[in-house]
Amino acid sequence: MTEASSPHPDSDDFMFDPNEDKIREECGVFGIFGMDNAASLTALGLHALQHRGQEACGIASFDGAKFHSERHLGLVGDNFTGADPSERLPGHISIGHNRYSTAGQTVLRNVQPLFSELHMGGFALAHNGHITNAYTIREQLVEKGALFQSTSDTEVVIHLIARAKKGEFIDRFVNAIRQVDGGYAFIGMTKDMLLGARDRFGIRPLLIGRLGDSYILASETCAFDMIGATFIREVEAGEVVVINADGIRSFTAFPNAKSRPCIFEFVYFARPDSIVSGKSVYEVRKRMGHRLAQETPADVDVIIPVPDSGVPAALGFAQETGVPFELGIIRNHYVGRTFIQPTQQIRDMGVRLKHSANRSMIEGKRVLLVDDSIVRGTTSTKIVRMIKAAGAKEVHFRSASPPIKHPDHYGIDMPSKDKLIAANYDLKAMTEMLEVDSLGFLSVEGLYWAMGETERLADEPQFTDHCFTGDYPTPLIDRDRDASGVSKQLSFLVEVA
Repeated sequence: MTEASSPHPDSDDFMFDPNEDKIREECGVFGIFGMDNAASLTALGLHALQHRGQEACGIASFDGAKFHSERHLGLVGDNFTGADPSERLPGHISIGHNRYSTAGQTVLRNVQPLFSELHMGGFALAHNGHITNAYTIREQLVEKGALFQSTSDTEVVIHLIARAKKGEFIDRFVNAIRQVDGGYAFIGMTKDMLLGARDRFGIRPLLIGRLGDSYILASETCAFDMIGATFIREVEAGEVVVINADGIRSFTAFPNAKSRPCIFEFVYFARPDSIVSGKSVYEVRKRMGHRLAQETPADVDVIIPVPDSGVPAALGFAQETGVPFELGIIRNHYVGRTFIQPTQQIRDMGVRLKHSANRSMIEGKRVLLVDDSIVRGTTSTKIVRMIKAAGAKEVHFRSASPPIKHPDHYGIDMPSKDKLIAANYDLKAMTEMLEVDSLGFLSVEGLYWAMGETERLADEPQFTDHCFTGDYPTPLIDRDRDASGVSKQLSFLVEVA
């Protein structure tokens, strides 16, 4: 999935739900080599990674004679359950992908893994992230006669591999990713190898696991837990790994790589039971809550999380202060994104489809709401009104992350800067807009403290934190070209990967 391959904000096809105040998930990838039922294990791995993408899913496999592929719109459980997926997708090598479109129409041709017959054989590729020079490269390839079958920036890499003039497949792959920039985790498959790669800063996650004699690649450790595999290590920043019958080999695509993983994996994206960069996501989020309580205390009667992502931080806040933690908001897990909202009145009630106030925990009390972040402020305001309607005496709000002031360009669906509430208003104005008695955010320093760092290193930050600081680790070539009006020739083609 990639923001770069979604329509531009000025496109007629650009759609971001104005009622949504959450950053959209990224995508999830999974691959395994050396198991006869590889596709079945891939389906299970994608189940574990479902939180990273809920709009489409796909699996490809190779059985020793030919490639097999299925791509579907919808959830993994709606498409790869019932009969054993390995019966439809036989083979000992398999890769899979969960997709979350950031905007525009979800169409089957963009669902991954993408598959192509190259002159050196079949190749399937899946991608989590965003290539920040995809427009520029695609424009050059089209001028040279390239024919694209999808509107995904992932396909750019396939074209670069196909056009490489010499070398073994892995050499062509390394040469291709050296031409792209941004934040990405690639997972690919040929007839005799599984390969994975991370960008030179390791912005997007990719990990190595093992099940018996088989190696596995996945976006998070929770996918290993699902199938009983053992976590070995992360793919390093700028590293390419190749897994085949001889084992696993490592290649250095970017010799001067500097690890700087995305800090938003800890704030929101990763599942709480995952281990990222050697740290428990759950424990880090609790520490965010502890530090938030220290930095922005409030005289309240009860701490209530905004489910589900606000729960660990709210628990940490409660433990730090001694104020009771209660589930004052009950989430409905059975509401999909496609619920029809025909009138403004119904749209205004939309938050109640997902959240209901637990009146017995709220009425007559001074309530502190804790959420992982605030994006636009729209849903936050509706939740505040819901809590007030349930009889709260006061409502205070705390964000377990710093103010989001800058859009993402590495695969996260986030509105443009003019839609980010913290980028356009000061604390007093935001407090009034959210209709709360007080509002507070975790500081950048506090976020790094929660990550176990004594401070943020200004010259070489330990994490990619551009949403809070504006410090983008890579060039944003396509964004800068579009901002200058140099080229928007292909923007009407671009949807979502």
